[in-house]
Amino acid sequence: METVIQITAGNGPAECTKVVAQVLKTFLEEARSEALEATVIYKEDGAENGTVASVCVELKGDTARQFADRWIGTVQWIGKSNYRKHHKRKNWYIGIFEIEKPAETAIDEKDISYQACRSSGAGGQHVNKVSSAVRATHLPTGISVQAMDSRSQHRNKELARTRLLSRLEEEKRKQYRKQYEAQRYNSFRVERGSPVRVFTGSDFKERRTDKSFKKQRQQLKNKWKNDIDS
Repeated sequence: METVIQITAGNGPAECTKVVAQVLKTFLEEARSEALEATVIYKEDGAENGTVASVCVELKGDTARQFADRWIGTVQWIGKSNYRKHHKRKNWYIGIFEIEKPAETAIDEKDISYQACRSSGAGGQHVNKVSSAVRATHLPTGISVQAMDSRSQHRNKELARTRLLSRLEEEKRKQYRKQYEAQRYNSFRVERGSPVRVFTGSDFKERRTDKSFKKQRQQLKNKWKNDIDS
């Protein structure tokens, strides 16, 4: 089971980007404490040092879905602004959403083509006479790299493969970026009120919410009893 979660300050001010950074830390700690694999696959830093405007986290594990469900929605932080000393506002909100993960293409060695080619540039007679350079091409995408660092064709093949895998990883990150941009409308969906999690103070402690409605039921019960007695 896997899912991708976006934590965003939306169009909120710097205080909200500070909350995103704090929530990200707590989110990752909780996920890993529950034996889930949590990987940051995209992060956009905020304007202030140590803040995060938006971040995407990939969750993997048997309980990834249940864990995500406990976070998706609005998260509230109650505290004084770190950046505006006399600002009166004390309630700050960020949004947590599930986004679609870009399709991944597994890298199969059969999809990589290696071609020996003559090295170019300075290097003397060896460069001119020996085809020691190697070009590696990923056939499904057409991405190609070349290695000519070594006089050994075998070594250049290893280097070309490493560079190609690095390029493919970079392309994957670009796809995540495109996917994030496509989901940017989430920035406008951060809602105030009815938070799923509430944190308070500079130490970012969580305020547990009573979801049992026990207090409300007791109040209704007392009211009903008083009505009967009267």
